[in-house]
Amino acid sequence: MIELQAIDSHTEGEPTRTIIAGGPDFGSGDLAARRDVFIGQHDRWRRAVVEEPRGNDVIVGAWLCEAEGADTGVIFFNNAGALGMCGHGTIGVIATLRYLGRVQVDQKVRLATPVGIVTAEPDHDGRIAFENIPASVHALDVKVEVPDYGVVTGDIAWGGNWFFLTHDVPMGISMNAVDDLMAYSSAIRRVLDEKQITGANEGVIDHVELLTDSPNADSRNFVLCPGFAYDRSPCGTGTSAHLACLAARDELPEGQNWVQESVTGGIFHASYQRVEGKIVPRISGRAFVTADSKLLIDPADPLGWGF
Repeated sequence: MIELQAIDSHTEGEPTRTIIAGGPDFGSGDLAARRDVFIGQHDRWRRAVVEEPRGNDVIVGAWLCEAEGADTGVIFFNNAGALGMCGHGTIGVIATLRYLGRVQVDQKVRLATPVGIVTAEPDHDGRIAFENIPASVHALDVKVEVPDYGVVTGDIAWGGNWFFLTHDVPMGISMNAVDDLMAYSSAIRRVLDEKQITGANEGVIDHVELLTDSPNADSRNFVLCPGFAYDRSPCGTGTSAHLACLAARDELPEGQNWVQESVTGGIFHASYQRVEGKIVPRISGRAFVTADSKLLIDPADPLGWGF
């Protein structure tokens, strides 16, 4: 029997499954290269952790590993493959490390990801804050013709993953409209793929973020993730990309708090600082550990590696 030790958590409703022991060796050195080894040579481990019958489309995995120059390294992945960075997952990882007694309140943790180092720390109020990699805008006011919906105007921005962000949301954002939001954001994503609209260096835009006003926050969002599941949290990398767009339009001063609400009502607090001309986001939210378990893979099980 093959065993993996896993800690499950949720960050404002979005689950993270952190693997803390077991599994293959993904090598050493650069996290981006190790992520490629993970997906290229060991993808069955990703499937076993987050896909059915042991997982589901919503779970994001976080595989901990040693990393030079950091307290720990992490490779994030989901039902579609590996991710560059994951904001809610970062908060979930820190909650996991705190549960394990490896991190204390106000202790700064350097977390190596495939796109760079992020720093995080748990606060006394139960929230966990992290300073993301720099966010940036690639293009503002990009117009795309979406079948059945017409022209949609949005921005292309980087927050650790590539996003197309739009305020054109004809159905509004609420749990009652999730089916319509999924259809709409998926249609936008398909057009981006078909028209080969990308971020910098031909980076694939694999997230679509819909934005509206909110009576409870500065903004409400709905985020379509790469595997065509939606983010239950306000999305840390999506909020980072949004901050970059707000800064580019001079709509949010440096250091001012921004409250981002998700479609489920989850809340992130966010702000940014300019460091050497770059937008560096700071995001905070709550995460709660939900399970401490051992994942078992029976070599005789035809579905043991997921499907």
